[in-house]
Amino acid sequence: MTTTRPRRIAPLAVLAVMSFLVGFTLAARPAPASAAEGEMRWGLHVTLAAKWLDPAETEAFNTPFMVLYAVHDALVKPMPGGLNTPSLAESWQESKDHLTFTFTIRKNARFHNGEPVTAEDVKFSFERYKGASNALLKEKVKDVQVLAPNQVRFVLKEPWGDFMTFYGTTASGAAWIVPKKYVQQVGEDGFKTAPVGAGPYKVVSFKPGVEIVMEAFDGYWRKAPSVKRLVMRSMPEETTRAAALRNGEVDIVYLLTGPTAEAIQKTAGFKVVAPLLSGAFWLELPDQWDPKSPWHDRRVRLAASHAIDRQAVNQAETLGFSRLTGSIVPRIFQYAVAYDPPAYDPARAKKLLAEAGYPNGFDAGDLTPFPPFFSLAEAIGGYLQAVGIRTRLRTMERAAFLTAWREHKIRGVIMGLGAPAGNAATRIEVYVTKGGIYSAGEVPEIEALFQRQARELDRKKREGMLHQIQQIMQDRAMYVPIYELAFLWGVGPRVEEACVDHIKGFSYSAPYEDLRLKAPR
Repeated sequence: MTTTRPRRIAPLAVLAVMSFLVGFTLAARPAPASAAEGEMRWGLHVTLAAKWLDPAETEAFNTPFMVLYAVHDALVKPMPGGLNTPSLAESWQESKDHLTFTFTIRKNARFHNGEPVTAEDVKFSFERYKGASNALLKEKVKDVQVLAPNQVRFVLKEPWGDFMTFYGTTASGAAWIVPKKYVQQVGEDGFKTAPVGAGPYKVVSFKPGVEIVMEAFDGYWRKAPSVKRLVMRSMPEETTRAAALRNGEVDIVYLLTGPTAEAIQKTAGFKVVAPLLSGAFWLELPDQWDPKSPWHDRRVRLAASHAIDRQAVNQAETLGFSRLTGSIVPRIFQYAVAYDPPAYDPARAKKLLAEAGYPNGFDAGDLTPFPPFFSLAEAIGGYLQAVGIRTRLRTMERAAFLTAWREHKIRGVIMGLGAPAGNAATRIEVYVTKGGIYSAGEVPEIEALFQRQARELDRKKREGMLHQIQQIMQDRAMYVPIYELAFLWGVGPRVEEACVDHIKGFSYSAPYEDLRLKAPR
């Protein structure tokens, strides 16, 4: 575990932060067992992280957006209307030479402290961004120009057909806007302590790893939220979440599996929903880049793929709702190639291992899964063990896991998951190219094709190059894909509208301003 020295909060901000902390203390009193009228509660499968309150640190997965969609807003973002829906920006235009993108900000877009959202805030938010695809965005963008208080222009170094995909979807958090003046007043740490956003809900209190409480921001430009208070509580244990749902302590729980989900389904007044995410599970094999590792041999990687009974795991974990896949790129993505997974064939897996020189199998070290999908990892570890690939399950808390994955400190086998919106290029950039934050190696042919497709404006030619990259990934058996995840929720009887799958491929309730509770009887 690493520690960092706390940064000093600027003197001008002390009063603002103290005021927030007073509100935090009052709001942090013990909550009633059941939700109050006008309040909706969630039981979360993860521990809440402070950095999820800051768009600048958004990583390449969906979970931070569970908070961002409530507290913050973006110039454009995925919404029920489409992947690049104008939000804080009422419109945007791409120049004929494809070198500039000009955004016009809504006149009624305001932050929670009453200040208007301006072009300066947009420029500031982009420059301080350091999350997923940051290096690529900064490499491609030449300048961000403030044309007027409500108009900002992004100038590219060269035409880039994917600017709006990387900037204006959940592929990154770069388009999510924070208030420049306020951040400069309170400092980076002060902002995480007392965040101010432009989204439909204001933070009332936050206990990292425990709970966040938010109240409706009636000045939200799209509409005033119907539900006046949101409470999200960390409940990492699935049985605890399910019990809290049945007891009325929470209204929605995320991540149910197998028997637990079936039990909720059979309980009168409750239901299980299963949105299919724009993301897949796969086994990442970072040691394949080491010539001394068994994973360096393609036959060994292919053996691992044949060892897994994906359909049996799908049925046991997600009641069969997930979609089997042979790729880490979701088939719903633009430019994706749909691959079926290798057949479950343990005899072939053993044969491939013997051909590679491992007739008795080998010790593959740790199997470290994306938290908290530990039961899935246990099942996969059992299938690998059956053909001779021996692993030891290693569990980590999510924030620690993501940091270790990003810093390439996890060896052995990683069970990865990626679910942000985007297209084939956004998924390849993060996990396959040498600049990707979770990529462990480099294939020169892929690098060359990726750079070429990024400059190509002809859609069919781009598609051809991205298809080539995906075929190389398949031919090399770089990954062991499992399935595209159906994310099972439990929904309680108080909920009229949970906003399930309103934003296609998104894991969680959204847009929050569209939530509704049933009228009290």
